[in-house]
Amino acid sequence: MSRIGKMPITIPSGVDVKVNGERVSVKGPKGELTQMIDPLISTEVEAGNLIVTRSNESKQSRSLHGLSRSLLANMVEGVTDGFTKVLEIQGIGYRAEIKGQNLTLLLGYSHPIIFQAPPEINIAVEQNKIQVGGIDKQLVGQVASIIRAFKKPEPYKGKGIMYEGEYVRRKAGKTGV
Repeated sequence: MSRIGKMPITIPSGVDVKVNGERVSVKGPKGELTQMIDPLISTEVEAGNLIVTRSNESKQSRSLHGLSRSLLANMVEGVTDGFTKVLEIQGIGYRAEIKGQNLTLLLGYSHPIIFQAPPEINIAVEQNKIQVGGIDKQLVGQVASIIRAFKKPEPYKGKGIMYEGEYVRRKAGKTGV
């Protein structure tokens, strides 16, 4: 039995979970998310908990058991609290600003980079930090990864865009002897 998959997901008050065959919908104060679950996995709501079970002991159903439970738990957490990722900008002259729904980045290139975020994502900028937030954990991580890819941190001076708390391993430069 999957250690993660067998744990029930507690449904907080104010969150409505509907199971319609393979489709699971979670509606809460921040929004609504839906997820298609594999037919090998069954879900049911019992006494304020969401229970995820597998139909048999095949390798595929065992693989999907913990994954399905994690996806559903992230949906419940997303519609109640939401998810955020914080990116830091390091470098002289590097900056970011919000213009309407677009994020404008000045990263030392000859042109500004304009990134249009999906409508489900909220982006906020203060000082040298970019906060990416939303209810879908996967989408928040994907958008943060796209923004980071515009200028990854380099190992010699540490300039670029990095996640908050990310350690960039520094290299020694050339020794002009």
